[in-house]
Amino acid sequence: MPPITPASLLAPQARQQRPRRSLVTALLPIAFLVSCGNPGEDVRITLCKDLVRGQLGSGATPTWSKVTTQTPGYQDAVIQLGWTAPSGNGAARCYYPYNAVDDTAQQLADPLTAYATSPSKVIINGQTLSGSALARAVAEAMRHQGQQLLDSAGQLIQQ
Repeated sequence: MPPITPASLLAPQARQQRPRRSLVTALLPIAFLVSCGNPGEDVRITLCKDLVRGQLGSGATPTWSKVTTQTPGYQDAVIQLGWTAPSGNGAARCYYPYNAVDDTAQQLADPLTAYATSPSKVIINGQTLSGSALARAVAEAMRHQGQQLLDSAGQLIQQ
C-alpha cells in the first residue's frame, strides 16, 4: 500500500474539480458576452424597459421614443420612458432610491451608479406599481432576462 501524503489526499479532489473548472471557464466568457445585449445601456434603464414590456403583455413590442434619466442628488433617480406600440403610445417612470455610502469618482463619471438597481416605484400610463405588485413585476422581468440569457447562450453553444 502506498504511503498517505498530503498530495495523495488532494489528488482525488483535484481530479473531480478540474472538469467543473473547465466548464465554468468555458461558459463564463459566453455568459458575459450574451448578457451584454446593449453594453451602452444602464441596467436600470434595461430593467425599466422590461417592466414596461411585462405590464403591456407578451403581444406588445414597444418602440422606444423617449429615454431620459434624472439624478437629483440624494433623491430618487427617475428614468422616464416613452413608447409607441400597436396598442397605442405610453409613458412610464421608474424611481430608483439613492444607495451610495460615499461620493466616488465613478459616480461623477456615471451618476446612476449611486442608485439602487431595483426600483422602489414604477408608474406606467398613470398606474402605480409599488409594494407586492412591483415585487412580482420585477421578479417576472428578471425571470424573462434570465431566460433570454439562457436562450442566447444555448444558441451560441450550438453554433
